[in-house]
Amino acid sequence: MKNLKNIIGLSLMVLGIGTIYGCDIKPKKDDKTKLIVTAIAPEVDQPAKQYVKIALLLDTSNSMDGLINQAKSQLWDIVNEFTYAKCGNNNRPDLKIALYEYGNDKLSSREGYIRQVIGFSDDLDEISEKLFSLTTDGGEEYCGEVINTSLEQLEWGKNADDLKMIFIAGNEPFTQGKLNYRDAASQAKEKDVVVNTIFCGNYEQGVGSKWKDGAITTGGEYMAIDHNRQVVHIETPYDDIIIKLNSKLNQTYVSYGALGASKVQTQAKQDNMAYDVNEEVAVKRAISKSSRLYKNSQWDLVDASDDKEFEVSKLKREELPKELKDKSEKEIKDYILKKKSERTQIQKEIQDLNTKRKAYIAKNQTEEKGELENAMIRAIKNQASRKNYKWD
Repeated sequence: MKNLKNIIGLSLMVLGIGTIYGCDIKPKKDDKTKLIVTAIAPEVDQPAKQYVKIALLLDTSNSMDGLINQAKSQLWDIVNEFTYAKCGNNNRPDLKIALYEYGNDKLSSREGYIRQVIGFSDDLDEISEKLFSLTTDGGEEYCGEVINTSLEQLEWGKNADDLKMIFIAGNEPFTQGKLNYRDAASQAKEKDVVVNTIFCGNYEQGVGSKWKDGAITTGGEYMAIDHNRQVVHIETPYDDIIIKLNSKLNQTYVSYGALGASKVQTQAKQDNMAYDVNEEVAVKRAISKSSRLYKNSQWDLVDASDDKEFEVSKLKREELPKELKDKSEKEIKDYILKKKSERTQIQKEIQDLNTKRKAYIAKNQTEEKGELENAMIRAIKNQASRKNYKWD
């Protein structure tokens, strides 16, 4: 009887372990013997986090100015959607974005007129900076080749529960270039990466030039958008307050290390760049900065203090901001805690205002959202549901 109780207890423990990892909450069809062996000597290295990995492949040829402008405008909407994403086990996934440009004469012909602008990153300021740096010029657009390049260069990982997606946007035939897009699609399927295609032009023209086929081969979605359409923004009574709170939020960042000073400048510059596009884009960026996805532990002491290995005693005095250089360890800790408390309160205020803002927009929305935003978010949610993601 005692042995029987031990076996039952061990089996229950294993079943519990099975729900800890991954967004896939469906039980594995292993027999009891294998379950017991796994519990005693686990051999599978399960990742501690789940990721959403999105690679944006943007055509930057002459005719794509409208596409780039839409991308600049809608980046923060897409980021903000993932603030509310949950895996099937209720964990929150981390978001990583990569950016490629292709079809631009300024790029190397040897590289197929393709450039990795930024690899997978969760540094939202840097992603914004790179996106705003894009300019257009004429060139050859090789869709199959840019998909293949992103698959080979980026670290997609092997966790089957990660959500891995490519969004490629352009307006030339999908068949251009030496590398067949079907070969690239086959490689994507092997890596569990879904390819979504966004044709900038007439829907049927995109179908005829194989953009739809390029998507459905991997289980992705084909979309056609008017990339030159001006995005309609709805002003709300909460926008000015959120922008003012964003300025206060910036004052809670405590820079340190070699990156500190330049990153503070980048943060402020990207705020200004967003505002230059449209006041609402600046609001959306501020909302992103109040979310869990805006993390800067590499240069900000407040975010860094959340890391388990963080110790004030290990900080180098010469890498501290001038207001902390002559402070004791206790004074530094107290300062960080004070700034953290201020930040938490400001972020909560922004999130609360955003709830009211979204309700106001929903009530007053007479036109559809930005076409690029609509297309991407619809595809993201459809594909996320296949891996038990949900939104709250």
